Amino acid sequence: MLKDEDRIFTNLYGMHDRSLAGAKKRGHWSGTAGFIKQGRDWIVEQVKASGLRGRGGAGFPTGLKWSFMPKQSDGRPSYLVVNADESEPGTCKDREIMRHDPHTLIEGCLIAGAAMGAVAAYIYIRGEYIREREALQAALDEAYDDGLLGKNAAGSGYDFDVYLHHGAGAYICGEETALLESLEGKKGMPRMKPPFPAGSGLYGCPTTVNNVESIAVVPTILRRGADWFASFGRPNNVGTKIFGISGHVVHPCVVEETMSIPLKELLERHCGGVRGGWKNLKAVIPGGSSVPMLTAAQCDDAIMDFDWLREQRSGLGTAAVIVMDQQTDVIKAIWRLSKFYKHESCGQCTPCREGTGWMMRVMDRLVKGEAEVEEIDMLLSVTKQVEGHTICALGDAAAWPIQGLVRAFRDEIEDRLKAKKTGRMGAMAAE
Repeated sequence: MLKDEDRIFTNLYGMHDRSLAGAKKRGHWSGTAGFIKQGRDWIVEQVKASGLRGRGGAGFPTGLKWSFMPKQSDGRPSYLVVNADESEPGTCKDREIMRHDPHTLIEGCLIAGAAMGAVAAYIYIRGEYIREREALQAALDEAYDDGLLGKNAAGSGYDFDVYLHHGAGAYICGEETALLESLEGKKGMPRMKPPFPAGSGLYGCPTTVNNVESIAVVPTILRRGADWFASFGRPNNVGTKIFGISGHVVHPCVVEETMSIPLKELLERHCGGVRGGWKNLKAVIPGGSSVPMLTAAQCDDAIMDFDWLREQRSGLGTAAVIVMDQQTDVIKAIWRLSKFYKHESCGQCTPCREGTGWMMRVMDRLVKGEAEVEEIDMLLSVTKQVEGHTICALGDAAAWPIQGLVRAFRDEIEDRLKAKKTGRMGAMAAE
């Protein structure tokens, strides 16, 4: 269990002053200039040594990502872009950082920007986050007034600007290259890679795109040391992590905990357990709507980190834990996610444009029990034709929940189809 003194986000619940004065009182913005004066390589090495992996879903090593930025400028400026779009259903961790602890992110932007030789950071925040944007803009204004940003930022001899840009609520803009397109004022549609953003990103310049939480933890890692951060969790899955737990638990919550915490401990310690007790658990989506669900049997020993969940053919994603109890119609739940992905597909790649609609329509018939049993395998084969055949990961995100459903609850789907044929359709499934 994470001790209070080890929490990076000391104002996650908004109990304290979120202003610059309050942030400084809690230890933020101390020694920032000193870190920057240590030089780019030192910062990147510290982040690498800490074992920090991206908190936006993919879990790519953050220090390694920063090291891809060109060491010598060829005349083009470099940029840091912060992905604050957070549109993954079930996810609301970055929102709490921006609303209650915005200075962790702003200080992180300055240090990360210095580590990659960037001239500016753009924070791309989703359009619906109105209060969060106001809090973040107020914090930015305070930082500029205090000389922490702009010319000679924080007295480090380094010039750095941070801009806040709000999007318009498209899920696809959470994908890094679609986000860059949107930031440039174009339609949010993913770009082909290569070129990767580190070579040609925002305005054709070297760019790194990072998640809010990945950037916001960096100042504390440098202050307390890479070894301190690496002491939490299992090897290769280290540090503290913000989990957002929703669904059928007694108290849904957002909480900072150690990586690799057992799922059962996470739910029982912070959420009062599953509604109706652990025996009432049916399934859990461990990392936001795009990762396959875990069955109740898997949840007994589930460990919340990247590698364990990947071994179970699921993923930690954004650590948005969605709990479903025995009363849940899981087929209908996954149909609802299929509907979401069909709606959010940008339509650029044929497999995703056609496949998401096709999968949703079959799911619709499975919910009602109107399909044939053979269609389950046909649906599975379509998910395989979508997965891995698109420019961005939205195709995978649409396919995985369905694959997880068929793997875990195939007998339930078949029972529903047979019940419909014999006229013994349950009341819940017939809604």
